[in-house]
Amino acid sequence: MDPNRVIIFDTTLRDGEQSPGISLNTTEKLEIAHQLARLGVDVIEAGFPIASPGDFQAVQAIAREVHGPVIAGLARAHAADIERAAEAVKDADRPRVHTFISTSDIHIEHQLQSTRPDVLGQARAAVAHARSLVDDVEFSPMDATRADIDFTAEVIAAAIEEGATTINIPDTVGYAMPIEYGEFLKGLYARVPALADVVLSVHCHNDLGLAVANSFAGLQAGARQVECAINGIGERAGNASLEEVVMLLKTREEHIGLATEINTREIARTSRLVSRLTGYGVQPNKAVVGRNAFQHESGIHQDGVLKERSTYEIMSAASVGFDDANSIVLGKHSGRHALQSALMDLGYEVSGQTLNQAFKRFKEIADKKKQVTAMDLEALVTDELRSDAGAYTLEWFDVEASTRRPPHATVSILTPAGESVRGDFTGDGPIDAIFRAINAATTREAKLRDFRIDAITSGQDALGEASVVLELSGSSASGQGVSTDIIEAAALAYVRALSNVETKVIQAAESAETDEPVLTQTP
Repeated sequence: MDPNRVIIFDTTLRDGEQSPGISLNTTEKLEIAHQLARLGVDVIEAGFPIASPGDFQAVQAIAREVHGPVIAGLARAHAADIERAAEAVKDADRPRVHTFISTSDIHIEHQLQSTRPDVLGQARAAVAHARSLVDDVEFSPMDATRADIDFTAEVIAAAIEEGATTINIPDTVGYAMPIEYGEFLKGLYARVPALADVVLSVHCHNDLGLAVANSFAGLQAGARQVECAINGIGERAGNASLEEVVMLLKTREEHIGLATEINTREIARTSRLVSRLTGYGVQPNKAVVGRNAFQHESGIHQDGVLKERSTYEIMSAASVGFDDANSIVLGKHSGRHALQSALMDLGYEVSGQTLNQAFKRFKEIADKKKQVTAMDLEALVTDELRSDAGAYTLEWFDVEASTRRPPHATVSILTPAGESVRGDFTGDGPIDAIFRAINAATTREAKLRDFRIDAITSGQDALGEASVVLELSGSSASGQGVSTDIIEAAALAYVRALSNVETKVIQAAESAETDEPVLTQTP
C-alpha cells in the first residue's frame, strides 16, 4: 500500500449508533452503508453482532449487500463474541473481526475485575481465535492512552504474534492531548518493532474537543488508519468527525503529504442522510457540513468572497457536494420514470412497489410545492426508509387550535397488532395536544425528552422535518417525520419514536430473561 495513503475506517453504524436515542433499523443501516460505500470509505464497522439479534442481522445484511469496503464486526475478547462477529461478516467481500480488551489499570481493576496477566492471555487467545475464522483481524487495547505504555506494548506484541493485521490505539475517554498521543504512538513503535509491519490505527473520542487533532497527531506519528464517524457522532461527546479529517488532509495535502480515496463530493449528502435517519441534527457552525460552513455574514467577508472566494474560503462548497443540495430536480408534472431517474442520480435504486410508493409520496409533495429539489427527494426517500412493518402507524389526526381555548387533538393509530385505536387530549399547544393524544390512543406513558423541527429547504412551501426523542421504561429512542405540515411531521416522528422505544423495552426484557451479558463501553 502507498505509505502516504490513509485508510478511512467509518464507525457511524457501530460507535455512532451507540449514541443515546439513536435507533436504526436494518433498512436504515443498509442505506447508510450503501452511501458510505459511495463516499469511498475503506472500512465500514457495521455493528456489534453479539449485542442483539437485530444488530447481528443488520451486520450480516450489510456484509452480503454492500460491496467495496471491508466490512467489520466488533467483538469483545470472548469466544462467543468473536464467533458471532465472524459469522455476521463471513459473506462480505472482505470480512474483518475487530476485537478489544482494556489495558489500563483503572479498567482492569474496576471494570474487568481482572489482572494484567489475565488480560494479556485473553488478548492473545482472542486474536488467535479470530484469526482462525477470518484473515483480517483488528485488535484494540481499550483505554490505551491511560494505560501503562510498557504493558500495552506487551499486549500489542502478543496480538501481532497471533496474527492481528491492524492495531488500533483508542483514546477511549478523550483524555489525551495531541502531543501526548503522538508521543505515545512513537513510544509503541520503539517498543514493538513488529508494529511497523501492520497497519497502525487511531480511534479518538471528543470529550475535550480534541478528537480530530489527536487523530491528526496519530497520523503524523505514523498511523495510517483513522477511525471516525459521519458528523462526529458516537459515545458521549462523539468520535473524530470523518468530514473534518478528510477535508483537513485534502485541503492541506501539499503540506501534509497524506491522502485518502474519499469522494468528497458525497460528504454533504452522507451527512444529511445520517442526520435524518439518526435524528441527530448538525449544528449550524459545524466544520465542513454545517449550514453556515460556507455562509458569510460580515460585510468585509462578503465583499472579499464576491471579488475572489479564496479570500475567505479555504475549500469550496462544491468540493463537499453542497452545490447539489438545492438543485431543481422535478416539477409537479414529472412522471414516474423522471422520478426514478432523479433518484438514481442521487444514488437510490428503486423499482416495483418501492418506486410506486415513492412516486405516490412525490406527488403528494409536488402538489404542495412548486419545485422539488434534490434535498426534498433525499428527505422523501429517507422518510420512506423509516416505514417499518410491525410498528405504530399514524392513520389520521384532527387538531383544533384557537386563542380562546386550549388546543385539542384527536388521532387514529394503527397498532403493531393491526388494531385501529383512537385517542384525544387537550394540550398546551397543537403539537403537545397531538403527542398526548397519541399516548392516550396507545395507552403508553412515554415521556418527551427532546423535540426539534427544521425546514429542509427554504421558502413558504418548505418541507418540515421533525425529530422526537422519547423515554419509556428506562429506554430512550428517537423518531423522525417529514411533511409540508409541521404538525403532521411531528405526529409521524412521535409514533415512530414510540415504535422504536417500545422495541428497545421489549429487547431489554428479553435480554434480561436470557441473562445476556450487559454490553458496557467500547473503544
